Amino acid sequence: MRSIRLVYLIGVAATAAVVTLTAQGGGQTPQTPAADDPVQKLVDQLELEKYKATLKGLTQFGDRRQGTQRNRDAVDWIQKQLESYGYTNAERIQYDPPVPTRECGPSVPASVVVAPPPRQGGAGGAAGAGRGNANAGRGRATGSGGSRLVGNIAATGVNCDPMAQPDERIRALDSGPFINKPVHDVYVTKIGTKYPNEMYIVGAHMDGHGYNEAVNDDGSGTALVMELARVFGAANVQTERSIRFALWNGEEGGLNGARAYVAQRQAMQGIENPKGSGKYPEPKWIAMIQHDMMMWDHGMPQPVMGADGKQQVDGRGRLMFMAPKGQRPEADVNVE
Repeated sequence: MRSIRLVYLIGVAATAAVVTLTAQGGGQTPQTPAADDPVQKLVDQLELEKYKATLKGLTQFGDRRQGTQRNRDAVDWIQKQLESYGYTNAERIQYDPPVPTRECGPSVPASVVVAPPPRQGGAGGAAGAGRGNANAGRGRATGSGGSRLVGNIAATGVNCDPMAQPDERIRALDSGPFINKPVHDVYVTKIGTKYPNEMYIVGAHMDGHGYNEAVNDDGSGTALVMELARVFGAANVQTERSIRFALWNGEEGGLNGARAYVAQRQAMQGIENPKGSGKYPEPKWIAMIQHDMMMWDHGMPQPVMGADGKQQVDGRGRLMFMAPKGQRPEADVNVE
């Protein structure tokens, strides 16, 4: 699990916050240019199988749509996972959900079909494999899977119509009604040892929509933030500045969770409470790194071209597309 994004994120979080690894037996060993790179040591702790297991765990709650019981259950599950990494300071932001709305982007024309790309080695597949990616080529992508296999059927409009979801299991999973109860963001914080009053925020939105399992949008980002929280949560990892791992709720309905967080916490930044305690419930925000739809690194599917230089069509006269040849192997996450 060493994609450029992961290395970049670990590098930013680690070098900006200054990471110190403590020997299991006790004392700290300050890092020097000649010493082992602490950033690389953190990168080495990332585990693809743990990431995949977290992603698989998220799919049990379907699309995790805001304002549903499955969304509430997912928040509870996420908090338990974060606490299992050793965090004892999990907190939530609570707000009232807006009236649910559905905005549907333009569908892929009926003349467009997305075809499986050539294999590039290694076992493949993804959540949604065999069902196709109903979002490929759409104006607004939502995660129905994650793989170099971007689909083999035309878009179905599943974002708006539950009956367009061909998988009966997923359709049943996402059939619960809207419930008018408070919605929660959830987060944990790695407290800085030298500057606990300053903080980096590493976030993703845990909700989805579209009558699917919300694997790419944004299970992929949520699982990544949780994997980073696991690595940084180790007892032998210390950071000079605080790092908060936050899972927003309600992004699909209009950034509701992030807006609620800002409204409730912005004025608290950098204030010591209680006075003289050295505790800062809301450290000053230095920077925020957001993770959304992490499984595709290289843009939209590319046209399948024939020897004549023209885009190929299938037997029904529909234009054919394939995943970009440069798609990173890390994106081929099989969670089935």
